[in-house]
Amino acid sequence: MSKLKFSLVVSDLSGGGAIRAFLLGQVLRKLNYEVQVVGFQFGRELYAIPPRGIPVDSIPGKNYPDFLGSARELLQKIEGDIIYAVKPKPTSFGISLLKKLRTRRPVILDMDDWEMSWYGGDEWRYRPGSPKEFYRHLFKKQGQLRDPNHPLYIRWMESWVSRADAITIDTQFLQDRFGGVYLPNGKDTDLFDPQRYDQKASKERYGLEGYRILMFPGAPRPHKGVEDVLSALERLNEGDLRLAIVGGSPYDDYDDRLIEQWGRWIIKLPRYPVEVMPEVVAAADVVVVPQRDTLTSKAQFPLKLTDGMAMAKPVLATKVGDIPEILGGTGYLADPGSPEQIAEGIASIFQNLELARELGIKGRERCVRHYSVRAMAATLSDLISRL
Repeated sequence: MSKLKFSLVVSDLSGGGAIRAFLLGQVLRKLNYEVQVVGFQFGRELYAIPPRGIPVDSIPGKNYPDFLGSARELLQKIEGDIIYAVKPKPTSFGISLLKKLRTRRPVILDMDDWEMSWYGGDEWRYRPGSPKEFYRHLFKKQGQLRDPNHPLYIRWMESWVSRADAITIDTQFLQDRFGGVYLPNGKDTDLFDPQRYDQKASKERYGLEGYRILMFPGAPRPHKGVEDVLSALERLNEGDLRLAIVGGSPYDDYDDRLIEQWGRWIIKLPRYPVEVMPEVVAAADVVVVPQRDTLTSKAQFPLKLTDGMAMAKPVLATKVGDIPEILGGTGYLADPGSPEQIAEGIASIFQNLELARELGIKGRERCVRHYSVRAMAATLSDLISRL
């Protein structure tokens, strides 16, 4: 009997949804399913390096009307017995519903963000100033309605969420809003195992020796609060403290602006495959997750939390969304947007490293129990059997 195959459909492989898709692919492979990742690519390169063993097939992303041809091409590439759409966008969920209409294959929808939060949430309205302006938006070459992921279309997709055969979400915020099965961002805790790595050797390998390293293993964006950590370092003004940013932002020049203002405190590291990330995180003394209090942040489960927890690192985060519950008393918490409290948290960790390390060990235990790939697999297996 052949294995059941899943097609993970990604709205933009050059965007953040690719990370969640790759994680879901790892979980499905652990459950002994065959997996393919397919999607559009609107940027020049993949956002994340795919894990070994997960095939990725990308179609160049285009605006309307050329998008229609790209959509036909992508529909032909979806081979799975079950379709798993990542994000409720036209370029993932919309395509998946079209495939369902043609083939009757079931569709699972995964939501790891509230997409409309990027545009102001429920307050957003599409209001062209005149019929002439609407015409320009729809028919001119740079017209905003030619973008297949325009917020107007995303809002329509959100109203169709109930058409999915099942929904998975990763935060309480999303569950309250859309329902679905809670499937948090887990970590491969066998790979992310601190016993397998040496901090001193990792620091030397990645050019971090001689520093006390605060690590942000991801793409900085304004709502993620990296500026608050850098302001805290300015406040502390201790010469051997550094913030290591791993990967950087593929979206804009935000990294460059951070370096321009706070370059003396920043060490920027490139992107690494998921298989290399445990060795990189091993070099950290503290993992920081300084989310600001925004709609976008409240709807997110920051992957950086489980990076730090799995590697038994002290985690310094902010009281936003599900973060306090995820940590469950195993980390350090500050109010969002408070460099003063973040500075106090950094000082507290280094003043009592023994306690910080004990909390880190408890954080790993909690991660293995609740936020591991194994825990995700158990939840997803139950959902698939019901489906």
